[in-house]
Amino acid sequence: MDNSKIYKMPFAKVYPLYIQKAKKKGRTQKEVDEIIFWLTGYNRFSLFQILSNNSDFETFFKYAPKMNPNAAKIKGVVCGVRVEEIEDKLMQDIRYLDKLIDELANGKAMEKILRE
Repeated sequence: MDNSKIYKMPFAKVYPLYIQKAKKKGRTQKEVDEIIFWLTGYNRFSLFQILSNNSDFETFFKYAPKMNPNAAKIKGVVCGVRVEEIEDKLMQDIRYLDKLIDELANGKAMEKILRE
């Protein structure tokens, strides 16, 4: 499967969709940001830079300060594929983020989403 189209998609194009999905279910942008910070190690400033630079997903994850070691605890299905079985590391990271946003939109408590 050719994932290059997803890898080259600007993160700034998808980020508002994550927020929109969360808000439709009564969640907040702050919670979306908290998930991104937890997973990638970005902070408000560095996330703003990524968004301002119109960086793609590949760059977003390549320059993530530190992927959370608990990301391996993320299990489940996104787009019909089990995230823990994805062999391509970049695609797995993208789907981890998708899965966490899905959990947020489905009303899961932040402590559980962040695997605390």
